[in-house]
Amino acid sequence: MINKLAPPLTVSIVVYHLDQPVLQQALASLAATADHAANQGLLSTLNLYLIDNSEEAANRSALKSLGDCFQSDRTTLQIISGHGNVGYGRGHNLAIGRAESEHGVQGCYLILNPDVIMAPDALTSGLQWLASQQRTVAVAPAITDGSGNRASSCKRYPSVLDFLLRGFAPGFVKKLFARRLAHYDMNDLPADRPSDDIPVISGCFMLFRFSALRDLRGFDPNYFLYFEDFDLSLRAHRLGSLTYLPMMRITHLGGHSAKKGLRHITMFSRSALRFFNTHGWRWL
Repeated sequence: MINKLAPPLTVSIVVYHLDQPVLQQALASLAATADHAANQGLLSTLNLYLIDNSEEAANRSALKSLGDCFQSDRTTLQIISGHGNVGYGRGHNLAIGRAESEHGVQGCYLILNPDVIMAPDALTSGLQWLASQQRTVAVAPAITDGSGNRASSCKRYPSVLDFLLRGFAPGFVKKLFARRLAHYDMNDLPADRPSDDIPVISGCFMLFRFSALRDLRGFDPNYFLYFEDFDLSLRAHRLGSLTYLPMMRITHLGGHSAKKGLRHITMFSRSALRFFNTHGWRWL
């Protein structure tokens, strides 16, 4: 039964290279964790937007099939397509703008990757925190990768060296700088209680107050790929705190699978230049 007094939740997922079984698993976990939160009186309806950044008809057909299975009395799904590959942030912005015009900015907004599997109580933990802590603008989860290893959901302000080590250094070099990288990844955060004033949270799962995300005007559209979550996180601090919630647990299946060819290195470099020019250079 829908509790009309509870706030809605809006979710957007940008899809480019579609892995249908993984996305299906992600959508199933989203539905389950939304049901859990609804049973706790924390949300009324779930409005999901799938943004198809590909130009392949097969993708649209597969997404429609998944959407038909996802819809229920509590959930609605819309597919946004036909715009081509406009980039990660701009893809989410398409959904943010449409959701605002169709549903307003009540409740919360989840920016989600298509390869994220949530624990059944993940949304319950995040929505409870946002309902009780008005200073918090957005929350970040505890992340494990597909092998069950801890992955970073929080970052300190980066230096150029940090990015080069994290993105391009071979394994033996990373081992030499293990302590530095652990500090950058905020591995010192306590696992038994929330931590406030996190500098940067991961773009694979960003649970925002919708009104705050609207005030921030979503992602900066000038970032095609990479650094858009860093930029959004730093701008969000103008409105309040970013909080790490270790009790809000997710698995990011693709968190360490990307390989950077020349095209991705070029995009990474362009985004890095924009980021440091905007927020300040730190070399070491």
